[in-house]
Amino acid sequence: MYETILVGFDESLFSKAALKEASSWVKRHGGKIILVHAIYFDAEEFTTVPEQLERRAEVGKRICYQAQEDITSELGINIESLICEGEPPEVIVEIAQGKKADLIALGTYGRKGLKRLLMGSVTSSIIVNSPCDVLVVKKPCSECTGRYGSILLPFDGSIYSKKSLNRAFELSKIDGAEINVLYVIPRYEEMVEFFMTGAIRKSLYNEAEKVLASAKDMASGQGISIKTEIKEGNAAENIIETAEKQKNDLIIMGPYGYRGIDKAIMGSTTERVIANAACPVLCVR
Repeated sequence: MYETILVGFDESLFSKAALKEASSWVKRHGGKIILVHAIYFDAEEFTTVPEQLERRAEVGKRICYQAQEDITSELGINIESLICEGEPPEVIVEIAQGKKADLIALGTYGRKGLKRLLMGSVTSSIIVNSPCDVLVVKKPCSECTGRYGSILLPFDGSIYSKKSLNRAFELSKIDGAEINVLYVIPRYEEMVEFFMTGAIRKSLYNEAEKVLASAKDMASGQGISIKTEIKEGNAAENIIETAEKQKNDLIIMGPYGYRGIDKAIMGSTTERVIANAACPVLCVR
């Protein structure tokens, strides 16, 4: 399924977890890992302290070599590493295209690592421009196994949610993962600034049931059983709360949000889920 996995690496805790998760997947299912460390160095900085570029390259080589040694020692697999100069999002996307990667694995980080409280601009930009699926990992390395036994799939009937559901089917066939499909009814009052009557609520629930019925039909066609649930309110909040309650170890969703597509920026629902969910999030292209 994922034969070539590219891991963006900056030595932060979550990028180490992304490497461990991807390497554990390869250990279990085969494939190869390409470790990428991007060195950002602008023209103004080069004018004032040109020697910094060489220093950063040496640091990059050192941390990648150490990461390779750790993974080889622990999991017994060899990984390739690349040190490249440039903006991290551009470097990672370009290499993923050149190497025909099937998956990019990342932590959540900005240019200065984990100091940012929200999802880093690097991660966000990569997800929007990636040629392949992107796995964002936020958990301790000790919990990274490369296996997913319980998947949460937010579903609204859009083409992106259908693609995500099909990816969940693939993972389920590999590892026998249980798939939980969630439909979130938006707050009607926020959509139309009008009070939701009983009749309107019934109509919205009927629509939700029809959408989930289509998901069940897709699952039946694959010979897979899924569980479905309907909730009402903010999509991101419900996705995060449901994943915590069900102890899902993976959330799968599209990059452009829930019930709506904006190809210029990532969907706000997707970004909020990635920033706040305790488990990894797989963004399907």
